[in-house]
Amino acid sequence: MPHVIEGDPKSAAGAKVAIVVARFNDVVTRELLDGAVATLAEHGVADDDVTVAWAPGSFEIPLIADRLARTGGFAAVICLGAVVQGETLHHKYINAEVSRAIMEIGIDTGIPILFGILTCRNMEQALDRAGGQAGNKGSEAALAALEMVGLLEKLGPTEF
Repeated sequence: MPHVIEGDPKSAAGAKVAIVVARFNDVVTRELLDGAVATLAEHGVADDDVTVAWAPGSFEIPLIADRLARTGGFAAVICLGAVVQGETLHHKYINAEVSRAIMEIGIDTGIPILFGILTCRNMEQALDRAGGQAGNKGSEAALAALEMVGLLEKLGPTEF
């Protein structure tokens, strides 16, 4: 049997977590935020240990996530937004650049940066993923953040 290392979301209780939320499409992003905050609380993260930063839109999320991660004050940063396809191709450019930037911030800082940005064809799909038929992706991002915090603790420190 191979040696298995897994993160336990319960082991991250007491961790300080930042959440960056896009104000654009806030009918969706507020639901994502509610799901994330509820999941963090269910796993022992106190409200006082959660910092929420509002960005104008999803495109601005990486800069705020990077700044928060580099403070050294957070065990994880959760990014929440909703990019809904419109009449132009803007959504493709935003989604590609934001996802790439979020990944790079995590690698550069060693802090889990979670991608909870919906990339949907229409508002119905977005609402389904913000607490509707498809669950709440904000909640899923929060759970993944806690799991990553626990996993990184088990892996131990690294030099940057």
